[in-house]
Amino acid sequence: MNDTEILKNLVLAPYIIKATALIGRHRNVGGNQFRHAMATFAILLDYKLFDDYVLLKAAVIHDLIEDVPETDEQELRQIDEQANKVVDLVLELSKPIGMNKAVFLKRILEQGSRNAKIIKVADRISNLTDLHRDHYSKARMSSYLDQTEKYVLPMAIEVNKNMAIELKDLIDARRKQMNYLKYPGFMGF
Repeated sequence: MNDTEILKNLVLAPYIIKATALIGRHRNVGGNQFRHAMATFAILLDYKLFDDYVLLKAAVIHDLIEDVPETDEQELRQIDEQANKVVDLVLELSKPIGMNKAVFLKRILEQGSRNAKIIKVADRISNLTDLHRDHYSKARMSSYLDQTEKYVLPMAIEVNKNMAIELKDLIDARRKQMNYLKYPGFMGF
């Protein structure tokens, strides 16, 4: 089957409907978590990861259980014949309450499934695309970029070299942006 045929068989609407619960969930960079979920899904399509429906469905709801705690997990598991695998992957990507983010990312890096790593990399590409100095302090941006280099970049190198290149380019661009914005009023020319 070609890519078009593969995607024709993907039934995503029930997952998108569930993901709309993220619309009211604010992101510090603007927009909402629903748009971020759709961006994460689109990044996977951009890398032609068409043939793993569990991966694609999980990308759409990857933040749902973590960001909407009232989500009915059992209801999600009834969506379709792949729903148990989808929900299990989403749970693998959901940071437990109170767990340090670095510890969580280290756990995915060292013990996570291939699909968890792929979605985490796509998720971080989306986050870095939206990471701008006007929303975060230089210290917070630097810490986030350090965390990305330490935990997420090795995941990308392991699962998809092209995603690793994009992630590294985004890290470099954000570091460069931070240096350009070092002086108030500097416009980059």
